[in-house]
Amino acid sequence: AAGITSGMAAVIAITASGMVGVLMALPGVAPVVTVAAAGYFLYLAYRIATAPPLSEASERDEQPSFAAGALLSLVNPKGYAAMAALFSGFVLLRERVAADALAKAALLMAIIAAVNLLWLAAGAALTRCFRGPRLNRAINIVFAGLLIASVAFALVR
Repeated sequence: AAGITSGMAAVIAITASGMVGVLMALPGVAPVVTVAAAGYFLYLAYRIATAPPLSEASERDEQPSFAAGALLSLVNPKGYAAMAALFSGFVLLRERVAADALAKAALLMAIIAAVNLLWLAAGAALTRCFRGPRLNRAINIVFAGLLIASVAFALVR
């Protein structure tokens, strides 16, 4: 959770500073970023689909790293789109741009941290319910398919 949350803090800083807008305004950058993000998500879908079934040993031995969580947040185009919409579309403190950005960032970080912790707790509880190797394989394939579908939907829009 710490890596994902830290990555989202970086996404918030990058988006709020206007760096995303400047980068995306450069000719030819948007398609390259889109293809790179789509490629990364397809790689993740492959890794999810081919992941071995859960076991007690794999849960203890293969915990996601801080860097992997941060990278996941940093390459997630949906995170940038959501932050851009929030920072450009809503004003909390009129006439005080810096204070407005800081207030939004603090509020978002509190929400992101809470949601990540709840999601991880729910995921840990659900993994105890779905221990069978065949069921676990089916769940992995469904989640990989959903990830591919979300990438396809984002690219078609």
